[in-house]
Amino acid sequence: MIPPLRPHVLAIDTATEALAVALHTPAGGITANAAGGAAASAVLLPQVAALLRQAGLRHADLSLIAFGRGPGAFTGLRTACAVAQGLAFGIGCPVLPLDSLQIVAEDARLQAGVDAGPFDIGVAMDARMDELYAAAYRWHQGAWHTLAAPALLAPAALPMAWQGLTLAAVAGSSWSAFGDRLPVPAARLFACEHDRAAALGRLALQRAACEPGLDAAEALPLYLRDKVAFTTAEREAAKVAKMAQAPAA
Repeated sequence: MIPPLRPHVLAIDTATEALAVALHTPAGGITANAAGGAAASAVLLPQVAALLRQAGLRHADLSLIAFGRGPGAFTGLRTACAVAQGLAFGIGCPVLPLDSLQIVAEDARLQAGVDAGPFDIGVAMDARMDELYAAAYRWHQGAWHTLAAPALLAPAALPMAWQGLTLAAVAGSSWSAFGDRLPVPAARLFACEHDRAAALGRLALQRAACEPGLDAAEALPLYLRDKVAFTTAEREAAKVAKMAQAPAA
């Protein structure tokens, strides 16, 4: 439900290779999914403008701007945060940082057909560099609660991170990326997102109904990886290690 004083809520996310934008008004919601990645910085603002035109609104009409703060791709997180801050500063409205892994959980919840819950789900997204971003959540009575905070892990460390949790489902791109290296610790697996922008919009409204948001100056991305690239020596060492682990022909 949209709070009465916030009739126009914009939500943006560029944490993955997909770009998601959602706009909610008293008349309903409009969403857009597009290719993101390296193109996100060039595509995001035109997508926002297109949704506003479709709704017959101006930027100044926005009352809250939510953004995916991460974890996710370094450049993508900076893009979403910077755009949210820039728009919010110009409009004079608050911003609302969202957990980007929770977007995946929300999408899987709808795929699973869960309404009231409780519904415990683990999310693991491919983080490249042979690592993943993982967290676990519980949906209960119309809200998400964190069971295991977002973390950057090696695939082998995921079972320990979720030890003691009884998950009804898992979701995310890691199972496609790592295959048999990553066990499925639940009865249901949602390896692909159905509609990321729609999930983003629902999550933004859920949070906006109970949180006031932040001043734009306080908005920050969530970086879990300090190191974003390997040196040549590190790449060679990783290649040698991988060859040593490969089974003999």
